[in-house]
Amino acid sequence: MSTTDLVLDPVQTPGVLAAKLWIGRGSAADPIGQRGAHQLLASVLTRGCGSLDAMQMADLVEGCGAGLRCDTNEDGLLISMKCRDLDSSQLLPLLDSMVHEPHLQADQVNLERELSLQALQRQREDPFHLAFDGWRHLAYGEGPYGHDPLGVAEELEQLNAESLRPIATSLSAEGAILALSGSIPAGLLDQLQADGICPQSKSMESDLAAQDSLDQAPLRAKQTVHLHHQSTEQVVLMLGQPTLPHGHPDDLALRLLQTHLGTGMSSLLFRRLREDHGVAYDVGVHHPARAKASPFVLHASTAVDKALTSLDLLMMSWKELMEHTLVSADLNLARAKFRGQLAHASQTTGQRAERRAQLRGLGLPDNHDHRCMEAMETLDGTALRLAASRHLSDPLLSLCGPQAAIESLADRWQQGLGKR
Repeated sequence: MSTTDLVLDPVQTPGVLAAKLWIGRGSAADPIGQRGAHQLLASVLTRGCGSLDAMQMADLVEGCGAGLRCDTNEDGLLISMKCRDLDSSQLLPLLDSMVHEPHLQADQVNLERELSLQALQRQREDPFHLAFDGWRHLAYGEGPYGHDPLGVAEELEQLNAESLRPIATSLSAEGAILALSGSIPAGLLDQLQADGICPQSKSMESDLAAQDSLDQAPLRAKQTVHLHHQSTEQVVLMLGQPTLPHGHPDDLALRLLQTHLGTGMSSLLFRRLREDHGVAYDVGVHHPARAKASPFVLHASTAVDKALTSLDLLMMSWKELMEHTLVSADLNLARAKFRGQLAHASQTTGQRAERRAQLRGLGLPDNHDHRCMEAMETLDGTALRLAASRHLSDPLLSLCGPQAAIESLADRWQQGLGKR
């Protein structure tokens, strides 16, 4: 049985405990020809394990008024449990049983596969998803981050219970992190250790400098633009590139730039595209925490007749990151927003437990966010500009919309590249 690293976060709550079990095998670990396998496996883990079938498992969890779900992202699989502290002793062992003794009944696998295929079909009707899928394929190709965690329909259709068994076996052999936040009952830790689920709790530190040369995506796309034709009255634009793993020394600078560009109505993109020019329905920046080269993507949706202006403004905003130094007022606002984001993301026990599990899963210390708060004060506008120059010099563009409109945008993009 694999070992489980335990993270304890006692918080005064009215008898509520949140548990997050993180296993570092996400969709990036999908076998060749089986993209979507880990997400399908995650969805089936809640449908029977150990001595409980699907109905008995649901009766136990729901009979205690608890919540249980399982999700997969690119880097890991996350099992989430929220329950009363009084019920934790009988519910938490379920998490271990789900990983080591899943039933994987054929009918349950088939049901979840159909639900996943339906979700993929809905995504194919969403221009935002189509644009991001195009950007993702342009940036990562057939690599681990090159597909949606839900998978690829043609490969997902071929998966069955037998396909998932070797993946489930490898899952159970992977080390896991169990984070508990909230009211932790006396004796619960002793019980988990007696059951062989968790060894003694320990801290996990990592040498962030060692990541300096790791996973910085030496990805150079041969193409710089992807087009997806769709007969709609809007155009979705995604401009960005793969950058850094979460915890890289330059990651904090990029996160401050993300905040400056896309957080709130005072952000640069909101003011520039919506208030000053009125060309975009929606704007933002996508920069998730990833174990490897994380996307840094500006996105906007706009009307066909305003698409060229929107693209010009996105390209100008991107170029400014490397050529202009953020003034003190903008940098201080970005710092304040960043502090606020960290506070908002730690309001519930579930959020706190998930963040702690994620940090351990990515090999980062428990106090990583606190370190970022301290380090943020030492970064000035020049440091942010230099980080942008190092990591944001090769943007890629994905477009979704009417054929004539996006082909015109592609021409403008190529002209802009020639001027760089």
